[in-house]
Amino acid sequence: MAMSPEQSQLEILDSLAEITAAEWNALLPADAGPFLKYEFLASLEETGCVGPNTGWQVAHLGLRDKGQLIGAMPMYLKQHSYGEFVFDWSWAQAYEQRGLHYYPKALCAIPFSPVQGSRILSAPGLDRLPIEQTLITGLKNVVIHNQLSSAHVLFPYKTEAKELESQGFMLRDSVQFHWHNHDFQNFEHFLSTLTMKRRKNLRREREQVNKEAIRFRHIPGGQASDADWDFFYRCYQNTYIEHQSSPYLNEAFFKLLAKRMPEHLHLIIAQRNETPIATSLLIVDKASSKVYGRYWGAIEYIPCLHFETAYYQAIEYCIEHHIQTFEGGAQGEHKMARGFLPTTIQSAHYIADPTFSSAVQHFLDREHQGIAAYVDELAEHSPLKSTKVLL
Repeated sequence: MAMSPEQSQLEILDSLAEITAAEWNALLPADAGPFLKYEFLASLEETGCVGPNTGWQVAHLGLRDKGQLIGAMPMYLKQHSYGEFVFDWSWAQAYEQRGLHYYPKALCAIPFSPVQGSRILSAPGLDRLPIEQTLITGLKNVVIHNQLSSAHVLFPYKTEAKELESQGFMLRDSVQFHWHNHDFQNFEHFLSTLTMKRRKNLRREREQVNKEAIRFRHIPGGQASDADWDFFYRCYQNTYIEHQSSPYLNEAFFKLLAKRMPEHLHLIIAQRNETPIATSLLIVDKASSKVYGRYWGAIEYIPCLHFETAYYQAIEYCIEHHIQTFEGGAQGEHKMARGFLPTTIQSAHYIADPTFSSAVQHFLDREHQGIAAYVDELAEHSPLKSTKVLL
């Protein structure tokens, strides 16, 4: 089936409350994951994590055909570049130095979540390409007609990135570190695939935590109590305080998410003598066999407790539940020493000013070469003994 161009219409949604969960979720591909769901994005809006006075003005782009929503892009008008994990502060500074306003800019992304996924949604049963092209053209028109500086689509799937590039967007590389499960039977089996140096280091770090008499509770989202979530948020907030910053997400968001999407949440709480001292939260996508390590915090410093709570306990969870991929978040070369491998993903960028766009393209060309060399260098320091052990 095809859409009817003469009866199709683009619209800006100031809130997901303008449509139903069924309308939005009907557009999601089978591998969409939890972050694109109406319940996740609407929870951000309803608890004030995005919206007025946050620098994240909700402006989702929708496409209707004969009144039915057939396409959409999760979109925000940004007054800053916080919470994106693709850093364009230098672009903003250069833009301002030319007497131009970089903000607001259009951003198609999942707020505060550096995860790859679909960013151009289309109804099943319809020809996807014209919907995709109409939404991309609509996004560029939003930039031009509202005199915005730019539009940025963060971490789309490769096929979407290719279509964005064909319509004038520039691609930018990012490196993340992911852990992959190769049918490991247990943690020791995983350790056996590492070099001797890495294997000894991981064992030493785990033993250091074990000597402190730390034990761990794994709590599926549906079984977590209010007290568990209260403690989690105390730890999460403390992480930001220690870095002299403020948390992006509030306690109300996590508690609302626990009610709406408990099947996608998994808490890990570290305890000493039954007293909780640290915690981490996993976002679970069993349909795609992925786990996302998102938030960690502690109220007491213990050497290596971060690695154990946020990484090693999560790896054990993945092995036990036959999860294939564990994404530990953006950046962090220290993850590689603990069995994570570099993965290159892309974002797409459209700059309205032709001169500045040309300058950014030259910058991205150089950066691409640098990142390729960086990934090659990382490969020389792989934590794995040999790829043969994974066959």
